Amino acid sequence: MLPREVLSVLEEMRSERIRGASWLAMKGAEAYIALAETFEGEELEEAVKEMKTEVPSVNRTMASLYNLARFIPVTGDPAVVRAKAEEFIKLAEEAKREIGNIGSELIDENEVVITHSFSSAVLEVFKSARRNGKRFRVILTESAPDYEGIALANELHSLGIPHEVITDAQLGLFAKNATLALVGADNIARDGAIFNKAGTYPLALACHDVGVPFYAAAESFKLHPELTSDEVEIVERPYTRQGYKIRNFIFDVTPWRYVRGIITEFGVLVPPKEI
Repeated sequence: MLPREVLSVLEEMRSERIRGASWLAMKGAEAYIALAETFEGEELEEAVKEMKTEVPSVNRTMASLYNLARFIPVTGDPAVVRAKAEEFIKLAEEAKREIGNIGSELIDENEVVITHSFSSAVLEVFKSARRNGKRFRVILTESAPDYEGIALANELHSLGIPHEVITDAQLGLFAKNATLALVGADNIARDGAIFNKAGTYPLALACHDVGVPFYAAAESFKLHPELTSDEVEIVERPYTRQGYKIRNFIFDVTPWRYVRGIITEFGVLVPPKEI
């Protein structure tokens, strides 16, 4: 049985609606630290084994949670569990900074970037480009039904980055006004397919049709080492409106052929051969 402190963190992860795979992985690492502060010996070893099931089950579409569970060794030594969890957090922070630096190089002066949902990696690219003095503006969706795009709009407003918010249904209409598309990713399958907030695939199709280059930004721990796109489970979240049950798969799948490149801390990878 996992301790109350760890169960509390896992429940916080399950209830989160705005922040994505990067944030959930960091919170998961914090759960491991809490575990190391509570258990040791055989008790800790059994708890780490349980976490290998519990952490990925928070959201089975997200490769970050699967890779976090793989990163933490099964051991009864709390110092080792803590050290590995802290290492994961440090590597994740460094990866995001490097993605910001690399991704900002893709943003030219007066670029018009279209994006969908809220990605901390994409936000880091925007921050880096802003720090480098580049002038650009962002077209972003409201990203219903959880409206992650509004959270991104608030961030862009605080940074002084010009932007306009559109409804999800207008992605095809506004794609032709952009010069670059940049989204996050919660999972990158072995075959190079991108799993991101539902609506990403229509954006990729629209960009392909009008010749706008489409990129994804993701830390390497979002690359799934085993599963292809057909094998990844896509989570569906219950949703009702005015008494009607609405189908609400959180993610969709964008095939690699619509993706110009994936911005990682190791550089821009070209799917699928470099995945």
